[in-house]
Amino acid sequence: MFIDEVKVYARAGKGGAGAVHFRREKYVPEGGPDGGDGGKGGSVILIADTGKRTLLDFQYKKDLIAKQGGNGGKNRKDGGSGDDLVFKVPIGTQVINPETKEILVDLDYHEKSFSLATGGQGGKGNYFFKSATNRVPEYAQPGKPGTEGEFILSLKLLADVGLLGLPNAGKSTFLSSVTTAKPKIASYPFTTLDPNLGVVKQKNFSFVIADIPGLIPGAHKGKGLGINFLKHLERNSILLHLIDPYALDETGELKDPLKSFNEINNELNEFSEKLSSKTQIICFTKADLNVDTENNTVKEAMSVLKKEGFQVFEISSVSRKNIDTLLDYIGKLLT
Repeated sequence: MFIDEVKVYARAGKGGAGAVHFRREKYVPEGGPDGGDGGKGGSVILIADTGKRTLLDFQYKKDLIAKQGGNGGKNRKDGGSGDDLVFKVPIGTQVINPETKEILVDLDYHEKSFSLATGGQGGKGNYFFKSATNRVPEYAQPGKPGTEGEFILSLKLLADVGLLGLPNAGKSTFLSSVTTAKPKIASYPFTTLDPNLGVVKQKNFSFVIADIPGLIPGAHKGKGLGINFLKHLERNSILLHLIDPYALDETGELKDPLKSFNEINNELNEFSEKLSSKTQIICFTKADLNVDTENNTVKEAMSVLKKEGFQVFEISSVSRKNIDTLLDYIGKLLT
């Protein structure tokens, strides 16, 4: 199960209390104070890790509570520190204040860490307060409470290239053709229910591709599945827009490829202007099939898109027509 957003409560451990104790030994009639300090409370810490792909762990554990520090003891013995509660999260996890929506941190590289809650300091024992004017202090400090709060953990996948298009545009087939990823492939809408990542190794370079579930008109308002995954595309340097030239409209006729193109880009623009301004490469899929030579709609659409400044390819993930040319071009853009 792919989980990319959860709300959690984190509470760090309270610091241990300092001890009030006086030395009591045979032949030492006036033993002085020897109460030790309390230990520091445990913190709640997140660490980005390349081995993690989802926030699923937090779906079942939303209260993150660290242990408190140990109390001080006699003979100037300090209390032990509470164990930190450490959780590994996927690279690309953001920590957000649920009230202000402020992004507190972006865990965008391996082993980057952040403390959701910081353990409280331990209190000082009465030995600490011994002085020339106060030889027998009979007091010590209590431990300080740790910090606590609610947080939203939101994952945005890190990938160089994001695949987008209407359902059944051929995104999963393309991903399985150029990487070792094994997404589910079938000829019905919304085959891809979760994002898939794959690594392309082409000649002397490599890059990561993310396959995002297909978008439909109204996705930015919550229609279909796309609203949950549009945010992942914001991380991508390049958007690879796949268009199925054999897609049918609601009347059963061949759909104008430009209409498919505009539907997707309208959703990107409504969701984020930043997203709509990203570099797009347009790919007309299924080039291995026999296109009706009397239908010039595809050629016209390609001509229009090229005039608008887009790089356009005709590809086939099955026969690998123009796949290497496309990957070489992507590699040049990324290097």
